[in-house]
Amino acid sequence: MWDTVQQIAIYIHRFHNLDLFQQGFYQIKVSMRWENDDYTSLATPSRVVQYEANDLSSGNINGAWRIDDTDNSFFTQPFRIKYARQDICLSVMVLFNLSLSKYKVPSTSAVILKFELMQAPITENIIELLAYLDASSVAVHEFRIPPKALFGLHSYCPIHFDMFHAVLVEASVHVCLLKASHAQASRVPCHPEDVAGESVDRSNQASDPVNLVGMNQIMLVKSLLVARDTLLEELQRLSKAVDRVIDLTDFMSKMNEMNMIDSILKAELGTANGETVAGQGNLQHGLEKENGTLDLQSDRLPYFLPREAVANIFQLLGAQLSYLWNTFLQFHRATNTEILEFLHNVWAKDRRAEWSIWMVYSKVDMPHHYISSGNSDSSHHIDEPVQIAATRAELHRQSIAQMRINTRSIQDMHIFGDPQRIPIIFVERVINSPRRTLSENSYFRNCDLIDSLGLLAAPRTESLKKLPSSSTSRRKARDLKIGVFVHGFQGHHLDLRLIRNQWLLIEPKTEILMSEANEDKTSGDFREMGLRLAEEVISFLQRKLGKYSRSGGPRDIKLSFVGHSIGNVIIRSALAESIMEPFRRHLYTYVSVSGPQLGYLYSSNSLFNSGMWFMKKFKGTHCIHQLTFTDDSDLQNTFFYKLCEQKTLENFRNIILISSPQDGYVPYHSARIELCRAASLDYSKKGRIFLEMLNNCLDQIRAPTSQQRVFMRCDVNFDTSTYGRNLNAFIGRTAHIEFLESDIFARFIMWSFQEFFR
Repeated sequence: MWDTVQQIAIYIHRFHNLDLFQQGFYQIKVSMRWENDDYTSLATPSRVVQYEANDLSSGNINGAWRIDDTDNSFFTQPFRIKYARQDICLSVMVLFNLSLSKYKVPSTSAVILKFELMQAPITENIIELLAYLDASSVAVHEFRIPPKALFGLHSYCPIHFDMFHAVLVEASVHVCLLKASHAQASRVPCHPEDVAGESVDRSNQASDPVNLVGMNQIMLVKSLLVARDTLLEELQRLSKAVDRVIDLTDFMSKMNEMNMIDSILKAELGTANGETVAGQGNLQHGLEKENGTLDLQSDRLPYFLPREAVANIFQLLGAQLSYLWNTFLQFHRATNTEILEFLHNVWAKDRRAEWSIWMVYSKVDMPHHYISSGNSDSSHHIDEPVQIAATRAELHRQSIAQMRINTRSIQDMHIFGDPQRIPIIFVERVINSPRRTLSENSYFRNCDLIDSLGLLAAPRTESLKKLPSSSTSRRKARDLKIGVFVHGFQGHHLDLRLIRNQWLLIEPKTEILMSEANEDKTSGDFREMGLRLAEEVISFLQRKLGKYSRSGGPRDIKLSFVGHSIGNVIIRSALAESIMEPFRRHLYTYVSVSGPQLGYLYSSNSLFNSGMWFMKKFKGTHCIHQLTFTDDSDLQNTFFYKLCEQKTLENFRNIILISSPQDGYVPYHSARIELCRAASLDYSKKGRIFLEMLNNCLDQIRAPTSQQRVFMRCDVNFDTSTYGRNLNAFIGRTAHIEFLESDIFARFIMWSFQEFFR
């Protein structure tokens, strides 16, 4: 009669194909187990609820869901994937029962939830299809439900699999502790035990143990009490969130019956001689902390309780939990879409707090005057910032190794599986000072500055005045959001697809352009590459504006750019083109991933410098001449110096510079647009030219007011222990490419600052 069961419901809403490389039939396999059992204690599917009827006529669904008794796993319906950005509605919930008979309650073991992506080639034979699917697991994504969450949990659970199988399976997980419906013979030891399984000293117990209950039974009652209160609280929260009333009036009135527990225990607690056991008090007093919450590890547990009284409480709590759980399942069936949306929003808000383990935040002030080689602003760079950044990351990684991560949230094992291997990210938010004035000490006192305020303060409708629209339709229209992704040297247009996929998860309505204009053409002049990109962007914009014009045109345009390596130089070259002028005021977010924003005037990587010298000498690579300032004998006539004079950054509302001290391909200071040690000590013309470029860039980033622009530097420090000893790691190429092959850093940054990508 004392058996309990852990019931875990998995609701799978839809399968969204972001970037699968192969067409075919796919299927999701779900299984779960205790973490400490190594696949020997599997959960059993006990119930399946199909929320919507399958549309077999569409050809996307082929067959039905099924349960495999050999490994107690659940398979969704097989479905056909034909193209990217395709949605398959699955709308199925499966409930798993996980026996607690082997474990003490509360459980000290977590539950591992495993999702597998099964794939099969296109076939019309259903038998052949199922045979393929059974043996073709192509990707796995696991989650961990920690012991604290087993008392009750309702959580959004996005399943992404891996970089080669970029999909989003929208799911939610619902957990409850219940009394087993079919009581078996008690497996609880005859002797009372504590939570750790050690025998309790019985020297002071009554001589008649038949009428007394053991510690495990006490813990069972306490666990059910916590589970009931948690589920009741969650039901009320979900009801309020989706604005649908759950009538619990009758239940709440009957809950008052629990008040009789104290009187029962007070009346019947005692020894065989009728003497009250000192220090026992009532049950509630023994279960509560000072703050009023239930404490399952309290050392004030009553060791002597009448078995019959506790059994009655156990049965009553079990019935209440069963009622609340069934109420939730019915409520979920009626409001599954609203609940999923609410849980998704909660999940998105909580990510920044959860991922703060690997993210370190700081704020610095933007220099409000001209940076020179002798002023105080450069003093903190004299101590080799690359080494400082690497040391900070290593110290933080060591602190994570000693950290005991204790949470009630479901844990993504891509991240929590090995926390020390996750990139460390230092987020430096630069507090934007107002644009500096032309004081007597300003370097620009003799220059004719362009007033960028005119562009930023211009009415939104002015840039769209050529679009046919009425005031009524404009109010109903939505923004046209465009993200342009530009690859680096000898790159491919899909190089940045992992960042693109994260962006689409945050804002699915963004129109994405993966630039192909310069594919296989990155060895020439940056001006030509910039012009090709500008023409490609304008052509893309015109097509999208034409589409929007049928419904009155967009309310506004948000044009964002993401570049990797020299793709950032191409972006700035494109923005300098006159044909981009009508769209500059609509620039929104700029993400520079390891971009040489200040070129290679000061580069400390001798091996990489030798490679660039070889390419200039024997390959005639023109862009390398421009990057290294050898395209003109006069530094002030070089491409990069003139590019930094162009107002290519000042119209972006959000600027995020992503760099890595481990990246030997791009100078650290260049990717961060900041002063470097070599330049601060160089009083020659070369040093002066660098400082002029730096100040020109910073002057564009400075906002007219602190509210109009966000400027962040994000340092990503990858786990170098996985690199091994090879030439790529030695020269810093591995970290440079890691930006394209790891999406965890992008997930951290983008989901922590979602407002920049919406």
